[in-house]
Amino acid sequence: MSRIAYVNGEFLPLEEARVSILDRGFLFADGIYEVSAVLAGRLVDNEAHLARLARSVGEIALPLPETLERIEKIQKELIARNVLVEGVVYLQVTRGAADRDFAFPKDVKPSLIMFTQVKSIVDSPAAQNGIAVKTLPDIRWARRDIKSVALLAQVLAKQAAAEAGCQEAWMVEDGLVTEGGSSTVFIVTPDDVIVTRPNSNAILPGCTRKALLALAAERQIRIEERAFSVEEALNAKEAFITSASSFLQPVVMIDGTPVGGGKPGPLVKRLREIYIDFARTTSQ
Repeated sequence: MSRIAYVNGEFLPLEEARVSILDRGFLFADGIYEVSAVLAGRLVDNEAHLARLARSVGEIALPLPETLERIEKIQKELIARNVLVEGVVYLQVTRGAADRDFAFPKDVKPSLIMFTQVKSIVDSPAAQNGIAVKTLPDIRWARRDIKSVALLAQVLAKQAAAEAGCQEAWMVEDGLVTEGGSSTVFIVTPDDVIVTRPNSNAILPGCTRKALLALAAERQIRIEERAFSVEEALNAKEAFITSASSFLQPVVMIDGTPVGGGKPGPLVKRLREIYIDFARTTSQ
């Protein structure tokens, strides 16, 4: 059975889904996207993702073509039509199709597209065994807090990581780790303190990050929101990443050097279990 996509009011077979070549998402990367996880056919922490969507489109003066409530209904309809049990729902909003001109076009309706992908999240081998990361200079623009579809820098970073046999890139600016190519980064100090960079224009405010930090705080696990260097990460007790499409994955190697003995540590394992329980019990 063909996957079903959503394009500007229509549910269509994926191979029939089309947008104009004049769409500003294609021409200028003038758009915003979100990715929500699905477990047991239900959306995980979707309220946070829709809130971030609203913030991002507001930052670039891009009106949503549908209400957030309607967008969630479309997401759920798409999950049902694709019989998606575990995976993700991707959505993208662009400023619409118009003759190519840098200034915002007038009287153009924004485009809204969505599709689903099957993905093993809970039983992912990467989550069980840990991943390797490669550090690279952060060459992105200054508004990384906006979830823009302009991802060329991340594509190049993740390709370089893949060519080095790594599963993620960690981007570094002024000697400090900003974030992963598609994830938030964390380390665990020798005295079991979770360290992650504070939200700012330098990083995307991760929804999984937000939920995990709240869950850790509820259990009185110590947290420090501050920047850290690659050297500190290499000397950390444990390291990990979070994202909507992977939940939490241990990092066991950075630039070819093992972290925490080269295997997932106890705190990371515990945090992953805590988050999966949260995802299962609060999904809708």
